[in-house]
Amino acid sequence: MTEHDRLAAPDDPLRPMVPAGRVTTPDGLGIAYYDLGGEGPPLLLAHATGFCGPVLAPMAEHLRGQFHCVALDERAHGASDPPPGGDFDWHGFATDVLAVIDHLGLERPYGFGHSCGGAAILLAEEARPGTFAALYCFEPVIYPGDEPLAPLVEGNPLATGALRRREEFGSRHEAIANFASKAPFDQVDPEALAAYVDNGFAPVDGGGIRLRCRREHESQVFAHAFSHDAFAHLAEVRCPVTLTCGAGTDGFGPEFLDAFAQRLASPRTVVLSGMGHFGPLEDPGAVAASVRGSLVPPHPQ
Repeated sequence: MTEHDRLAAPDDPLRPMVPAGRVTTPDGLGIAYYDLGGEGPPLLLAHATGFCGPVLAPMAEHLRGQFHCVALDERAHGASDPPPGGDFDWHGFATDVLAVIDHLGLERPYGFGHSCGGAAILLAEEARPGTFAALYCFEPVIYPGDEPLAPLVEGNPLATGALRRREEFGSRHEAIANFASKAPFDQVDPEALAAYVDNGFAPVDGGGIRLRCRREHESQVFAHAFSHDAFAHLAEVRCPVTLTCGAGTDGFGPEFLDAFAQRLASPRTVVLSGMGHFGPLEDPGAVAASVRGSLVPPHPQ
């Protein structure tokens, strides 16, 4: 029996994590957040496009000795509301991050962001300097130019690919088996993949399950990926920032990280072997070890 089989028997229902609460953003959206537990200073976790907060729970398990971990579902993902009028400007994700921080009364938390989530926490720090004590960004999606690009669907392979994404499956077991057999999900840790299906899908009347992040919404998120101005304002981020990529990435590799680092006040760049752009989901333990080494001050000898 494979680990995927152990986690997904044919008749298993979805096993969603119950949000710890919801906060209403200034623009009126309900944003779900999750208390993932732990001891120590708060660490806010922001996920990649198309995913949801609970997929970072396997990584958080390795961080609970150092941090109290909180994850959120960004707008249009997981249990959170989509933006009105289909406005997927990425500054909205920063709004979600700040709304959760304010609602929970977090004072100078640490921040972790993967891909879109990495951009979200940087945009949040730019919008409100001094919010975070330090940031850890795994391949943040940032266009390395001072002038953002116009939103683009046609000619954008991620945006057009999202429109073809399969939205429905007959069961939890079928969805996990499907993802586990195809790149890049075939490299995802089984616990993280199960968390994605359990929390990224919802039951459908009459049977089956359907994606919560609808494909037209995911397409628009990708379409706006290079249309925010995070790069132009990186110099305003004064807190320490660790920029990390997977050695096997097809996304934001060392050349991107170096370009970002040149503008930051206190940067550190890390390349982690044995993983690609999905690193925090592929090897949660290894990425957690890097987070601990980057965000936790060393004990005096």
